[in-house]
Amino acid sequence: MTAFAPDSLVLNRKLPLWYQVSQSLRASILGRRPHDPLRLPTEEQLAEHYGVSVLTMRQALKELESEGLISRHRRRGTFIEPGARRSAPRRLLGSIDAIVAQQSGELTTVLGHASEPVPGGLAEFFPDTDEVVTYRRLRCDGDSGEPVNWAENAVRPDVAARLDVADLERWPMTKVLRDAVGVRISRITDTVEARLADPETAELLQVPLLSPILHYTGVTYDGEGRVVDVARIRYRGDRFSFSVTVEAE
Repeated sequence: MTAFAPDSLVLNRKLPLWYQVSQSLRASILGRRPHDPLRLPTEEQLAEHYGVSVLTMRQALKELESEGLISRHRRRGTFIEPGARRSAPRRLLGSIDAIVAQQSGELTTVLGHASEPVPGGLAEFFPDTDEVVTYRRLRCDGDSGEPVNWAENAVRPDVAARLDVADLERWPMTKVLRDAVGVRISRITDTVEARLADPETAELLQVPLLSPILHYTGVTYDGEGRVVDVARIRYRGDRFSFSVTVEAE
């Protein structure tokens, strides 16, 4: 039986290895295509794939099993749960793969993209360019079809020129920039705040005008310290959870 092929991972030795592996595998599972196999490779094969010990791999798999993303069967193997969807709050420990996992798991429709002058509120992030390419996307629950969030990404023109719009219907922007475009992401800063739904947001998310929403802003920097993407995502207040864990050294 063919096994599911997870994405690769560059380990950061400053973060718990099991956590990085669980988040990378989680993002691969939530971003899988319908025809991808449900069976995972063996613990030993996964450990070799990620470059970690079998004990570390077992801890990562236990985390995913507790979320209901996988099921483990003695002598049969480990399988992805076909109906698994993101539900529990994510624990963000500074991993890019955790950001990818947080954004994965919904059906995405690209509403449009176009070059435009840098919006006034984003001028501080793009001091050396007059234009950005803005991508607008709507994400819906894969089971009910209910709108979950809609996003605008302002991307540097030189980076956008290497971006395939079709990839945005399969993967989150962070993953596209890192894995498809080849941007070396150095850091992402996140801001989450409560706002009221404006007319466009209310229509797209199917919520009452001026109802509470959560507004997420994510600023992505490359290895040279340039901002390559500013994501502005509006989440339905009843469909978003965000959790940060700070661990003492």
